[in-house]
Amino acid sequence: ETSQKPSRNDSRNTSTTHQRSCSESGAAGATNQPQRTEPGDRGAANQPSQNQSMGEGSVRNASLNATTSGVRTEDTYPFSNLKTLQACDMSRLSFIREHTVLIYTQYLLNNGFIAPHTGKAFWDGLHVKLPHLYTHHVPLSRWGVTREALKQLTRGHFSIGDVQSAIMSYNSDYKNKWTFEVLSHYAQRLQKEDRNLETVIPKMAKLAWELPELIRKGIPLLRSQQTKAITLSQQQIACLLANAFFCTFPHRNNTKPGSEYATFPTINFSSLFSNHPKDAAKEAQKAQKLRAIFQYFHTVTNEDPHQPEVLKPDGLVTFERICIPQEQLPKWKNEKKLLRNLHVSSKGSIEEEGSGLLQVDFACKYIGGGVLGTGLVQEEILFLMSPELIVSRLFTEKLDHNECLRITGAQIYSSYSGYSRSFEWAGPYHDKTKRDKWRRRYRQIVAIDALDFKNPKDQYTKENITRELNKAYVGFRRDPDIPPGCLPAIATGNWGCGAFGGDPKLKALIQLMAAAVAERDMAYFTFGNDHVAKELQNAYNHLKTHKVTVDQLYKVLIDYCGHARERSDLYVFIFKKIGVQPSQL
Repeated sequence: ETSQKPSRNDSRNTSTTHQRSCSESGAAGATNQPQRTEPGDRGAANQPSQNQSMGEGSVRNASLNATTSGVRTEDTYPFSNLKTLQACDMSRLSFIREHTVLIYTQYLLNNGFIAPHTGKAFWDGLHVKLPHLYTHHVPLSRWGVTREALKQLTRGHFSIGDVQSAIMSYNSDYKNKWTFEVLSHYAQRLQKEDRNLETVIPKMAKLAWELPELIRKGIPLLRSQQTKAITLSQQQIACLLANAFFCTFPHRNNTKPGSEYATFPTINFSSLFSNHPKDAAKEAQKAQKLRAIFQYFHTVTNEDPHQPEVLKPDGLVTFERICIPQEQLPKWKNEKKLLRNLHVSSKGSIEEEGSGLLQVDFACKYIGGGVLGTGLVQEEILFLMSPELIVSRLFTEKLDHNECLRITGAQIYSSYSGYSRSFEWAGPYHDKTKRDKWRRRYRQIVAIDALDFKNPKDQYTKENITRELNKAYVGFRRDPDIPPGCLPAIATGNWGCGAFGGDPKLKALIQLMAAAVAERDMAYFTFGNDHVAKELQNAYNHLKTHKVTVDQLYKVLIDYCGHARERSDLYVFIFKKIGVQPSQL
């Protein structure tokens, strides 16, 4: 169990500045580099109520089957009837050219231990450029300088200035550009409370310079328009993230248009350490992020048998970039499927009550959004509570309209309270979610990025509705070798309805339609909004009663596009089209 059960979020409104966290998702630490202008929060309107808490991730919340404020029990599909990952037993690793597994699986299956797989190393545009392979410095290689700097930190008795000096010793090009105010803030104001900096930094440094021993083959880049997968051990991920913390990855600090990694998120932590331009509130928020990061490293480097609940993890995590060619996407006007089962609740959250389901990450197309910057909404908080997700930024190119990223097996390490400006780290989280036979947690997350509508009226076009349907379908679609009747349900909410300007009614219907074609049931969380829950459940019940199919609903939505500017209510418009009488509403 967690050491405490904090409120997951508060219900106050958040400013657009904080919600548009994608805007600095690729910002490097260099202060003179322009920030990307990618859109921000993908679901800031989905703020859970103050009384929600972070409970045990692997336990189904039976209270959701009781009467919830907003929706009566008899009006919604029973939550306990939704299929889960564990019930569907989707534990498989495909050994194909498109799936790179960086451990010896036979050792894991036969002997129960994890050993790095040995293969060919690469320094090219198709693979991650690992720092120990970078030898362009003379007389001493950059990795030689890096290793020596990290070795100094393993000896203890260091200051934050020593950490800064170590990082700058192999990043001299950024000598007058990178700053470390946030790291200093943490050391001066929060270290006394957490009491782990002096012990965890040396362990992190040792973990970082073990890179050549832990990563013994090339890590492919998950490039655009390719379906590929990578499976790493949790120890390998920790090693890569330790290198990201110490900013060792070469060629990853420049995100200017035309640069080598302009289409990738940043991975080095320099932007998290900096408070430029100076903003006391943002500096404090970033320091809270560091608390989650240090808690993660405290756990993954812990070998104390007297603390088994926080012993370093020994499982696997799989990252899959999924691309569906345009010709294989549904022809929405011809899809005759009926809507699937729907559970609606104004209580609960995707991350907690949705544990064991396919959890939707309201993503930025640059995966992770502003997690290494100032962003602190749904995606960023998800990545901070499960920092293993951050490593996806190392190898995942920005998502295109027909792509998603699916992550299986990530562990939760921290609890939190608040949201955006009020976010605070709230202590360690001891994840007891069970593992599959490949030692992956029964937790699956799918990152899908919604369109950003500067003008909300722009979403009511055939092109944009079809795009959002396709994006949701890509995220929800089952793998061809999975039986149709054995798919975990989807846990989602008001996807793209915060600063992105999405209409919650339209986005709910879009996700329901995509889920129907993908043959998955759905749990929809309105995060304390009883009115939205009631309206959605009522609309769904009418659609089911009248046996409205996906193609029929699609045609009604396209018809609505011509009336949207008249401010006609979407649900009322649909009811009239399908023959619901006013007396039935």
